[in-house]
Amino acid sequence: MTIAALFAQSGNDDYYGEPITQLEHALQCAQMAEQAGADADTVAAAFLHDIGHLLPEELVKTGYMDGYGTIDHERLGADYLRELGYSEKVAQLIENHVNAKRYLVFKNPKYFARLSEASLKTLAFQGGPMSEEEATAFEANPYFKGILQLRVWDEQAKIPGLSTPTADYYIALCEQQRAN
Repeated sequence: MTIAALFAQSGNDDYYGEPITQLEHALQCAQMAEQAGADADTVAAAFLHDIGHLLPEELVKTGYMDGYGTIDHERLGADYLRELGYSEKVAQLIENHVNAKRYLVFKNPKYFARLSEASLKTLAFQGGPMSEEEATAFEANPYFKGILQLRVWDEQAKIPGLSTPTADYYIALCEQQRAN
């Protein structure tokens, strides 16, 4: 199934526990990346970071988080995109955006206090805060800073009614990245 087909099928679904849709969240996240001057791989990762939530049931072997999406959506999405030919950078940013939340909760109590109710609920399914050993290993990831930045955009991209470029615009950008 293509990226466009996944968004056509499930993009108008609610973004779990937030006042926007899956597509609106993806568009806002990509727009924030683009406005920050991120490279095309990072913008693509921002747009596609939650693609694992949109995968059809037959591709989901991990189960669901009590109405808050797909368990392990980050790994499922990254693996799906690797199969489609996306770069390892795109895959790593996506695969680790949940780890970024776990890391930031471990490192920064103020970050934990700012999480939305939905992010708090999913944190329990996602392993809770990192341990010190996990955090040290995570910090060694070559994409560490980009992963943390993607997480910031992910947390901010929940604004009802925000004007963004179209899905077609970001899908075309993603297709160009896949071709490179």
